[in-house]
Amino acid sequence: MPCFRCGARQTDPVRGASPWKRGVRADRQVLVCPGCQSALDWADALDRCAECGSAALVCRLGEVECRDCGHTRDAAPGDLVRSGAAPAAPGDGDLSAEVAAALSRVLRGGPAR
Repeated sequence: MPCFRCGARQTDPVRGASPWKRGVRADRQVLVCPGCQSALDWADALDRCAECGSAALVCRLGEVECRDCGHTRDAAPGDLVRSGAAPAAPGDGDLSAEVAAALSRVLRGGPAR
C-alpha cells in the first residue's frame, strides 16, 4: 500500500517498529511515509474520531476504531467510497503496471530448469 500523500511504496521493514504511520481517510486504511510525516499538516487529511477528535483511527472488518478512546463505528461500504467519495491516493492506478514489470523481470530468464 503506498503513502496516501506522495505515493511512495513501503519497502521491506528493518527490525523494530515501522516508521510508517497508519490512519483512516474516507473510511479506508491508509499509510503515511516518514517523509510526509515531517510536514506539519500531514494528519489534516485524515478522518477524525467523532467522540474525541483524534486522528489515531484504524479500519478493520467493516469498522473504524479510535485507538485513543476506543469509540467504534461502521465503515462506509467499499463501493460507496470508491464511487467518488474520496479521491484516489497517488499511485493507485500504477500497481498493475508495477506488478506486470516485476513479473516480466522475474520471468525474463524463462522457466526454471
